Amino acid sequence: MIVIHYTAMASCAAARARLCDPAFEVSAHWLISEIGEVEGLVPEASRAWHAGAGEWAGIPDVNSASIGIELANTGRQPFPEPQMAALGALLAGIMQRWAIPAHRVIAHSDMAPARKSDPGARFDWRRLALQGVSVWPEAGEADVEAFLPALRRFGYPDASEADLLVAFRLRFRPWAQGPLDSTDAGLACDLAARFPVDVASVPA
Repeated sequence: MIVIHYTAMASCAAARARLCDPAFEVSAHWLISEIGEVEGLVPEASRAWHAGAGEWAGIPDVNSASIGIELANTGRQPFPEPQMAALGALLAGIMQRWAIPAHRVIAHSDMAPARKSDPGARFDWRRLALQGVSVWPEAGEADVEAFLPALRRFGYPDASEADLLVAFRLRFRPWAQGPLDSTDAGLACDLAARFPVDVASVPA
């Protein structure tokens, strides 16, 4: 899988220094600057320390099963066009090299919903889906009771409904407010129907 992050630091240079300093025990395979410069920091075949505690699709050690991409962004600003264009091209190449399907390109907040919020509400997931390097749900409605089971079938970890709703909306309904509703459930059910976790591939 591929996990997308933002650096939450003042500059790309500061982020690079942090990611390359062993004392901080954090690293990523790729770093993309605000102007679209793409820099490889860890070989894709090697394990990087970018994901931390969490789970996706039944995989608890996400660091060992993923490629991490860091976007230079404080978390409080839009992602510039050159950066998004570079990300789309990088994702396409990684997915081709490692046969990663679009539904296995996820947010850091997807796999660690109680702990992380990156890449956040300003990140354009729909743009990536239109490029074929991520997924986007079809609009619809469903009973709210279907929301949590659908998220689990899509790949989200076992977490509280409140934390999962925040993570889900960060990615798929970034400006939605209020309690869980039938629109959330409908979107989740569409994702679960089209991109269910392959149970056979999930460790027992």
